[in-house]
Amino acid sequence: MRRAALCALTAAALLAGCATAQRPDPLEPLNRKVFAFNEAVDTAVLKPTAEVYRAVLPTPAQIAVSNFFGNLKDAWSAVNLLLQGRIADSLSDVMRVGTNTVFGFMGVMDIATELGFERHGEDFGQTLGRWGVPPGAYIVWPLLGPSTVRDSVGLPVDMLATPESLVNVSVTRNSMTALRLVSTRAGLLSTTGLLDDIALDKYAFVRTAYLQRRRSLVYDGNPPEEDDDEADLPPVAAPEVPEAPAAPASAAAAEPPAPRASGN
Repeated sequence: MRRAALCALTAAALLAGCATAQRPDPLEPLNRKVFAFNEAVDTAVLKPTAEVYRAVLPTPAQIAVSNFFGNLKDAWSAVNLLLQGRIADSLSDVMRVGTNTVFGFMGVMDIATELGFERHGEDFGQTLGRWGVPPGAYIVWPLLGPSTVRDSVGLPVDMLATPESLVNVSVTRNSMTALRLVSTRAGLLSTTGLLDDIALDKYAFVRTAYLQRRRSLVYDGNPPEEDDDEADLPPVAAPEVPEAPAAPASAAAAEPPAPRASGN
């Protein structure tokens, strides 16, 4: 186990060294193949399942499922905010979780947002970014979609904080994972549909959108004007723009906020 972890860290360091602001995707030939594989899986399995899910399950039930998983993500967000030294925001997310758990029936209703508690949605990849860890090379993982070296290091930690990781019964754990993935994919149907219709180079658009979005998240929407690692990312070209398994590769770069149920 230790040897595998050492090899993974060594590989991550090498990939990070290969990437530059002008060349964030040194693995592009391999990434494009993985991207094509993910697209095929999404077309054959994830998208049809999500369409059935949205067609069959009533909208209030879909919102309840999304809110339930979102409530547990808020708890992990509070931990990451604390690690980043953002005490007030961490306490705000703690209040979100407490409010939605107690008054929102274990999180199926999003009462906290109606009361003014903002959702921050922090993950460990963002925490590493706030600690000064550079993003490194862009990577597309099978089924998991777009990432970077930094986000890939944070991904196993984030996975330990998912609700299914707390369940010991394998059948229940697998069912929860499947429900979470289908719920996420259902929420992205309109986004990916627009991308399919307009983007000329879908891979390039998803890559740029993902890298820009993650940079914005790390800096809370206010990135510095100059950043040697990320400032020179190629912009999303207007003619090509009409866009964690997690959401499919084509959707993860532009994931919209989860729907919420009103407290009324």
